[in-house]
Amino acid sequence: MSSDPLPTLRWGIIATGQISSWFVRDLALSRPDAKAKHIIQAIGSSSKEKGGAFVKQWIPNVSPPPTVYGSYEQVYAEPNVDITYIGTPHGFHKKNCLDAIEAGKHVLCEKAFALNAREAREVFAAAKRNGVFIMEALWTRFFPLVQTFQRLVHEEKAIGDVHRIFCDLGLDMDIASLGPESRLKNPALGAGTLLDICIYSLTWGLLTLDAKRGEQAESPKIVGVQTVSDSIDFATSILLLYPSGSQGILTSTAMFKTPEVFCRVEGNKGHITVEGVSASCPSAFTLYSKEAGNSEGKRYTVDKPGFGLYWEADAVAQDIAAGRTENAIMPWAETLRIMDTMDEVRRQGGARFPVD
Repeated sequence: MSSDPLPTLRWGIIATGQISSWFVRDLALSRPDAKAKHIIQAIGSSSKEKGGAFVKQWIPNVSPPPTVYGSYEQVYAEPNVDITYIGTPHGFHKKNCLDAIEAGKHVLCEKAFALNAREAREVFAAAKRNGVFIMEALWTRFFPLVQTFQRLVHEEKAIGDVHRIFCDLGLDMDIASLGPESRLKNPALGAGTLLDICIYSLTWGLLTLDAKRGEQAESPKIVGVQTVSDSIDFATSILLLYPSGSQGILTSTAMFKTPEVFCRVEGNKGHITVEGVSASCPSAFTLYSKEAGNSEGKRYTVDKPGFGLYWEADAVAQDIAAGRTENAIMPWAETLRIMDTMDEVRRQGGARFPVD
C-alpha cells in the first residue's frame, strides 16, 4: 500500500473470459470520484498467447502493461500482486480460491462463490486460517443506485411495509446448441440458470425483504421449482415466504430475454419498478406513491461509466487498507446464506452437480 490518501491495490486477474474483460476495463477507467487506485499487475491465462491477446484487445493502453503468465500459479506466486480476481467458471472457484489463499493473496471471487455451501465454508475456513481478505463479487450490491433503493425501502419506508417482490432474469441462451463442455451445459462447472443468473433475482429478493444480512437475517420458508434436463436447470422459480407474510417471487430462464423492467416491489403505501439491461446491472428505478395516485413516479438514476464493477473493487481496496478480512455489504455469512438457499432450491428442484 502507498502513502497516497487513496488506497492502492495491485490485481492479479485469473482467467480471460468475458467477466474478466469487463472487470479489467472498469479497473482501467479514469474516474474523478474513485475511492481507490487500481493497478492491473498480472494476467493469468491458459497460455501466454491467449493472455497477451486479452491485454491487446481489452486494455491496450494500460501503462505499464500487466505481466502476462501462461498459468494461474504464476500469478499466485507473483510478489507484486496483492489480490487475485477469480473470473473462472463456478466449478473452479473453490480450487482457485484455495490456491490463492495458500499463496497469501487476498481474493475477490466471482459469483456464484462456489458450487455449494459446503465448498464455500471450506474456502472461508482457509481464508480465516491465513488471515486474508476474501469476498464474493456480487457487484450489484455495491451500486449506489441499489444502496439508494435499500435506504428508501428500509430506512425511509417510502412504500410502507413491503408485501411482495417479483424479480426475473431471463436470457435466450440456446443451451441445446452448445457443446457438452460449455460452462452453461456441463454440470461439473455449475451449469444452469440458478448459479449463473437466478442468483441476481434472489439477491434482489433478499435485499428487499430483509434489511439485515447473514446470520442476523430472517429465515424464510424456501420453495424451489426447476425445469431440469440432464441435471441442469433451464428455468428456476424461487418463492421466499417470510413470517410477516411478505413474499419474494424470484425467477430465471435460459429461454427468454427479460424485458427492461425486471423487478416490481409492492408495499402498502406504493410500489417500485426497477429497470436495466438485466437484474445484475440496474440503471434506474421509479417509486410510485399511493398518496400521489401512483400516476407519476419519481425516477432515480446514478451516472455509471463503464460496467459498474469498480464500485466493488473500491470497497475491497478500502477494506484491505483498513486491515479488514471481509466486507460489511457482502460479508461471508451473506454468501453462505445465498449458497444455503440455492442448495435448498436444487434439493427441491432437482438440479445436481457431481460434487453434491
